[in-house]
Amino acid sequence: MIKTWLTERFNLTVPLIAAPMGGTANGNFAAEVARNGALGMIAVGSRATPDWVEQEVASRPPGTERWGIGTLAWVVDQRPELLDAALAAKPPLLSISYGPYARHLEAIRNAGSVVTTQVGTLAEALDAEQAGFDFLVVRGGEGGGHGRDVMATLPLLQEVLEGVELPVVAAGGIANRRGLAAVIAAGAVGGWVGTAFLGCAETAWTDEARDRVISAADGDTIYTRSFDSGLQLAWPPEFGGRALQNTFSREWHEREPVSMEANEQMAAAVTDRDYEIAPLWAGQGVSLLESKGTVAEVVEEFARAEELLRRW
Repeated sequence: MIKTWLTERFNLTVPLIAAPMGGTANGNFAAEVARNGALGMIAVGSRATPDWVEQEVASRPPGTERWGIGTLAWVVDQRPELLDAALAAKPPLLSISYGPYARHLEAIRNAGSVVTTQVGTLAEALDAEQAGFDFLVVRGGEGGGHGRDVMATLPLLQEVLEGVELPVVAAGGIANRRGLAAVIAAGAVGGWVGTAFLGCAETAWTDEARDRVISAADGDTIYTRSFDSGLQLAWPPEFGGRALQNTFSREWHEREPVSMEANEQMAAAVTDRDYEIAPLWAGQGVSLLESKGTVAEVVEEFARAEELLRRW
């Protein structure tokens, strides 16, 4: 078993955190990750409600530290009731990323949660260290969903490891045991992984969505703000998102804000699960997904990073 600061702090058997993927990482998913020795996150995104948070938290496995809640700073800044609901659940880990997090840190610390944030530049990492986070998630531009696209994971990881004293978890493009072994060897205490779980039945995705990500090939993702414009989400402009390319992104990439007609098309597509319009957030590691599986199988694959590290 690989032992790091992360495994010791949260009693994990695999140094792995399943990322809080909006619309995907619910309570059932987080609980299944925890049962298999990694840390599962519940995503509290822009469309969440306090009642939804309470409902999903109820699915967590009792008596374990292997779970957490992921929040968005720009969302809870406008809707503090979501952070209140998250803290009331007393998660062992709480992440707050992308936006003005400073005013919320005292409340999070007082609730007793370990607190982290995702960073995409060395400057962000230094600011977060100064603010008092317990560890950092260093996310490169390969990652699925939202974040910066300034640097790739490996050069960013090296830069941050040289520049900060905090434990660092790596994110972006970590798709299997080889990726996890690589970042552990570099000095990270674990991996923050989302895309590798997208084929799992335990996520909140539809079968059609799983089929699309499994069939994706090299170069099939795009980093864009067009989907957020179509969804009329108020993400800070410095953060785009990586998703599978589709008809909508090919038409509107770098043309946002999109038209009112396109907004109406997007709203209908989300309801109808039309993935030629609606986004499927996924990172560049999506081309390594080969078949549908289970959370247990994915975690076991990452556990095999120990074999590679021992061989090396």
